[in-house]
Amino acid sequence: MNLASIKENTDLEKRIAVTPEIAKKYLNLGFNLSLTKNYGSHLGINDDDFKSIGVTISDSEKDIIGNSDIVVQIRLPDEEKLSFFNENQTLIGSLNAFSNKEKLENIKKKKINCFSLELLPRITRAQSMDILSSQANLAGYKAVLEAFKIYQRAIPMMMTAAGTIPAAKVLVVGAGVAGLQAIATAKRMGAVVFATDVRMASKEQVESLGGKFLTVEGSENLETEGGYAKEASEDFKKKQEELLAETLKKIDIIICTALIPGRVAPIIIKEDMFKNLQSGSVIYDLAAVQGGNTAFTKVDEIVNKNGVIILGEANILNNLPISASNLYAKNVFNFVSNLYDQEKKKLNINLDDEIIEKTLVK
Repeated sequence: MNLASIKENTDLEKRIAVTPEIAKKYLNLGFNLSLTKNYGSHLGINDDDFKSIGVTISDSEKDIIGNSDIVVQIRLPDEEKLSFFNENQTLIGSLNAFSNKEKLENIKKKKINCFSLELLPRITRAQSMDILSSQANLAGYKAVLEAFKIYQRAIPMMMTAAGTIPAAKVLVVGAGVAGLQAIATAKRMGAVVFATDVRMASKEQVESLGGKFLTVEGSENLETEGGYAKEASEDFKKKQEELLAETLKKIDIIICTALIPGRVAPIIIKEDMFKNLQSGSVIYDLAAVQGGNTAFTKVDEIVNKNGVIILGEANILNNLPISASNLYAKNVFNFVSNLYDQEKKKLNINLDDEIIEKTLVK
């Protein structure tokens, strides 16, 4: 079978879906692999790194896509590139099935199988394919580094002959994969860390990393069967706001990670809460691309609100694309391996398999 990947628009996306290490694995599995010219050149990966192991490099995106059975990408290709697809081909990637619903509907009319990997079920067998976890882990780490870079004081407590510098106090909003990595990173660098989440199951995880979990009185466990956060009740939101407003008086840095799949990000740090934040505080909002967790977040802009700096990028993973690509490519390979019948040398779209059934865009 023929498998391919074309270069992403590197102004928006610097990650790649196939690395040389993973290219070898596809070839060993029996695939013919084709990539576009300069596929990974922006990451220092030369075409020769792929050619030397048997990958075909081509100038023509149209030919590469048209002659392939499977195309693996990071993002959903643009309209022109989608026009190169034929019936019964398969597209695999982080297709953002919620926000790209109309585009995907048009693709399905051409009888193209689309697998959107952010829809993977939270089950043990799918962990090796879980792009949300692998990428969020890196995002949580990088968000802390970006916030600390802007913060104009030392992070750990320092005792000197001239006096003591207190440790920075960090609040992590949302204790999913990104939030837990943010807690661990901030703690390793010497900060005092607090965290909040609507899922009570997060309390033990936060405390195991050395963070202090902010518990809302009378908390309910707002967790879906799939392990994601769900919409909180108005009563819970009010109690959470009161707790946060008081906590913010002593916080220096906030890392926001709260997201609800397929929904606009909830506003956690509201306009009136900013009066409790000290000038010089820093907020990094990982939810910026879905609207943000603060009242003033703007995508790809640094906002100064009364001395509080708010940052939020459309794609923080562009700041560490090599590490992100290595993990993403492994996730996708594991997904393709599960989809591929090696004996019959064809795809087995078995809808009795929960992984396949949940990720297939219907």
